[in-house]
Amino acid sequence: MSVSREDVRHVAQLARLGVPPEQLDALVAELSGILAHMDTLQGADTSALSVDVDAQPGLLRRADEGPSAPLSRTRESVAPLMRDGFFLVPRLATHDGAEEES
Repeated sequence: MSVSREDVRHVAQLARLGVPPEQLDALVAELSGILAHMDTLQGADTSALSVDVDAQPGLLRRADEGPSAPLSRTRESVAPLMRDGFFLVPRLATHDGAEEES
């Protein structure tokens, strides 16, 4: 599978990224290479592998417990606006009016 210049432009537009025209061909080549690698991986024989990764030795997980790491500054000094334990951040100017575009 290969990626076209139009594919890159479309994805960049969806992600609201500016892609300079001089970088377009390099991105097309890079993304096409990534997809070609994924195609190669799809062809790998995995029939001998166990589907249950939790049963694999060496993947022991510890319980998520213990004290939290202390902060060097208060949360309020970094993000003064909070509600219900969540940080409130201003809406990005680039997202204003996004509802009308859909």
